[in-house]
Amino acid sequence: MRIVRQLVILAVLGGLAWGGYEAYQVYFAEEAQPRQSRGGGRPNIVINVEVVPAAVSIIEEQIEAVGTTIARRSVAVVPAASGRLEEINFEPGDTVEQGAVLARLDNDIERANLAEAQAKAQEARRAVERGQSLRRTRAISEVTLENLLAQEQIALAEVERAERRLSDRTIRAPFSGVVGLRRADLGARVNDSTMLTTLDDLREVEIEFSVPEIHYGRIATGQNVAADGTAFPDRRFDGKIVSIDSRVDPVSRAFKVRARLPNPNRTLPAGMFMHLVVVLSAREALTVPEEAIVVQGSETFVFVVAGERAARRPVSLGRRQVGTIEVVEGVEPGEQVVVRGGQRLRDGAQVRIVSSGPQAAAAATE
Repeated sequence: MRIVRQLVILAVLGGLAWGGYEAYQVYFAEEAQPRQSRGGGRPNIVINVEVVPAAVSIIEEQIEAVGTTIARRSVAVVPAASGRLEEINFEPGDTVEQGAVLARLDNDIERANLAEAQAKAQEARRAVERGQSLRRTRAISEVTLENLLAQEQIALAEVERAERRLSDRTIRAPFSGVVGLRRADLGARVNDSTMLTTLDDLREVEIEFSVPEIHYGRIATGQNVAADGTAFPDRRFDGKIVSIDSRVDPVSRAFKVRARLPNPNRTLPAGMFMHLVVVLSAREALTVPEEAIVVQGSETFVFVVAGERAARRPVSLGRRQVGTIEVVEGVEPGEQVVVRGGQRLRDGAQVRIVSSGPQAAAAATE
């Protein structure tokens, strides 16, 4: 009796399993595998897809880094002498030419010293002239004349010192550039350690950044760099590498590199944080949008449309760039590669192209 009951239970379970399988085939598996038609054939399902042609483009090998802008030339403007500020001839942010007067110190004493030195020099010159006249009549000795000539040279040297001291009371721009904020006001007592302002030559800026030592042999002067900053999110600044440090830091295992960027409008200030991309190499390669790549387990493939059918193609991939990827093997240039609508595709499936060309490529990238 127990065996009969077990057989009945097994029969009921088998019936339920068969019914569930039939229900799945009727209601759920219709999309994955179309049902048989009345005549025994399979209806043709056409899948809408978007395609782009596989194209040859430039693949760049890049490294990224961050750095800080440095003015081409930069100095702290300090007076060469001590004194009281009597004149300031600049405003913060002014562009000045080389030699322009930025400030002046009081110079009454220095002008008086110069006048005194000039008078002594004139007196010494006249003494020499008289001595030379007397020497022609042998009224004085040769030694006396030589002493007069020496006194004249001393007087002239004193004039030069007085002129230099007077000149030091005027602070001039050592080169053309942009002045910074004022650090002292009129009437202030300053000396040769007081910074009056800063002066930066911003016609070009340099960016110093670190590169891992693994790239030391691949970085060279003249290579192109592209920089951008958070202050200018929609702009790119192009430049070139101008110098490479001869040492690798033993702690960070990196070396310093400097790139120079043209800055004719003085857009970039000194000290700004920048993001850089250095192009190590560039070559032509066959590329497709990243959306065209399908990965299943260890297989990587794309669907290529020929006529009205989709063909599955195993591919070998190379270097990736933003939005695109290099195809080393498996696709020929110009072949139409599916970028959208490939989720339901199978090898040999019938397709209808609804979009192709650059518009589809742009949509796929977005």
